[in-house]
Amino acid sequence: MSSLPPLPAGWQNPIKTRLHADEAVIGITITVNHVETAAQAAALGFDFLWIEMEHSPVSLDTLRAIVLATRGLPAVPLARVPVNALWTAKRVLDAGVLGVIFPFTSTVGLAAQAADACRYPPLGQRGSGAGLAGFRWPAPEGYHDFADRNVVVVAMIEEASAVDQIDRIAATPGVDVLFVGPSDLSFSLGLRGDMSHPQVEAAMDRVLAAARENGKAAGRFVADPDGIQRALDRGFRFIQTGTELNLMSAGARQLLAPLGRWQTGVKEPGTY
Repeated sequence: MSSLPPLPAGWQNPIKTRLHADEAVIGITITVNHVETAAQAAALGFDFLWIEMEHSPVSLDTLRAIVLATRGLPAVPLARVPVNALWTAKRVLDAGVLGVIFPFTSTVGLAAQAADACRYPPLGQRGSGAGLAGFRWPAPEGYHDFADRNVVVVAMIEEASAVDQIDRIAATPGVDVLFVGPSDLSFSLGLRGDMSHPQVEAAMDRVLAAARENGKAAGRFVADPDGIQRALDRGFRFIQTGTELNLMSAGARQLLAPLGRWQTGVKEPGTY
């Protein structure tokens, strides 16, 4: 039994609430394996933390520390797992994240598996053992019902084959967001990282249309304010921005460039 004050009755995940109202949510990508960075980021005004566990060394221990350290802060902790599987989702959910981002969700079966991994029976296949998660989210109705109502399921569309099946993937019950991974999608299309290529843009339009048709939110990565506004105008509502390292580099440039101290040859860290 948690000794923490309970959440207000009927508390709703603000990510789901905003998406259902066709409002945008914006998240920062966390790649540094240290809780302090994530806790600071969670207080800055982002709607969610995209805790990156596919392409960065963030560990399960650090994930748990982030979940605890962000209690009471505005940003909701979500995790991208390394692979779309029941067990990877179970580990991060039981650590207390309130949403899972599933990479390479390229078939209807994988989309259904993602949704099932985030719901308890009879709604899904999530295993019961969420004592740590219940401590982080002490809901009056009990954690299980709370989680079934509030966990966000994000299916990443990163292959041309997924775009070919997008109407069926989008119709999968329990999936909340269809997120286009433009870098991997460009590689799948033979374009090797050209994320602005017309073929990538056309694929994004197909995903966006399928999301709208099926009552899902569409998401994508955008790094700059103008790009974010264009994505919002286009209809994307779940926005992943750059990493904490990107923001540190951008802040250093803003400070040092007027002083002639910015190292112009430095390549900014990549975003996943």
